[in-house]
Amino acid sequence: MAVICKKCGLPNDLCACGELDKEDTRIVIRLETRRFSKTTTIIEGIDPKLSDLHHIVKELKSKLACGGTAKTGFIMLQGDHREDVKSYLVKFGFTESTIEVQ
Repeated sequence: MAVICKKCGLPNDLCACGELDKEDTRIVIRLETRRFSKTTTIIEGIDPKLSDLHHIVKELKSKLACGGTAKTGFIMLQGDHREDVKSYLVKFGFTESTIEVQ
């Protein structure tokens, strides 16, 4: 028996709920100055229930060669990586029109 999605009623093989929810999320990428004038890139708006935040932050840290962490509801990366993060999030499946860079 195929496992049925609770949201749309289709089998999990055909279910596209996760991809549709990725297209609807509004993501904000902003720069924040922390202690000792350290710049930090903050990524907000990624739903931890729909996406694996720890997997995303692990990939971003390795691609951007920086440190960072995933907290509840946001991702922190050391340094100014606003434009690079936007291009990587598009590669992860998020739409470019819903990503706002401040």
